[in-house]
Amino acid sequence: MKPDSILITQIIHSTTHKEMADHFAVCWIKNEVKAIEIDQVRYKNVSNSIFFLSPEKDWKVTKKDSSTSCGYILYLDNKVLNHPQLSNLHINQVRIFNAGEIPLFKLSPGIEKRTQAILEMIDELLGSHLNHKDDAILSLLNTFFVYCDGQCNIKSVASNNGSKTNVVYNFKSLVDKHVFEYHEVGHYAELLNISPKYLNECVKEVLNVPSKSIIIEQLLMRSRHALKFSSKTIKEISYDLGFTSPDYFSYFFKNHTGISPSALRNS
Repeated sequence: MKPDSILITQIIHSTTHKEMADHFAVCWIKNEVKAIEIDQVRYKNVSNSIFFLSPEKDWKVTKKDSSTSCGYILYLDNKVLNHPQLSNLHINQVRIFNAGEIPLFKLSPGIEKRTQAILEMIDELLGSHLNHKDDAILSLLNTFFVYCDGQCNIKSVASNNGSKTNVVYNFKSLVDKHVFEYHEVGHYAELLNISPKYLNECVKEVLNVPSKSIIIEQLLMRSRHALKFSSKTIKEISYDLGFTSPDYFSYFFKNHTGISPSALRNS
């Protein structure tokens, strides 16, 4: 890769302007940010979000008074995105950088930490002289985009409707924390002090999916991880995830993935 193919900078100044006019930009905004302005439209309540911006977009990030970093800007040229190692990703197939709307992802707390770790490793590698560093960077980019495009981080669209966005973020945070206990939308609506109907309305408007699908995707993500990386039996995993029986867990998993838990474990 050419030296200027990838650049990563931290959001540390009061205003961060677009630096590389011909590069795609991934803006990961952690917290302590007032707003992001894209083509003169100002979006608030954007903490814990990732924005995907094409070179045609003009943008800037305004942060609150704080000396700490509020996230990262990752610049990528077209050749990097078209690299064979990234070519099969959904992010390239639908070209979400070139979407008419402004695509973003609201990250759940667990994915938030992994995202920061990946971007920090990319930043460290870019400044190193290690052998095979290009391969390592591409591998990390691939992992980063898989998390962004994964089933637990469904694409949404930037909106000025901050209250509903906050409801959805709080709902996803609660699911991340309580999915082992609660599998029904009504439990989360009760924790949020809103009706299940309004919760579903918010999720549908912000993410364009039913609220139940957020719970399902979290269960599937954790199921896959446990089946692949733990030594627990399928029976133990099913009870850990809050299912009433191993048979129901197997039915749920196969119904949503097309394969049985044992088939995934042995693949």
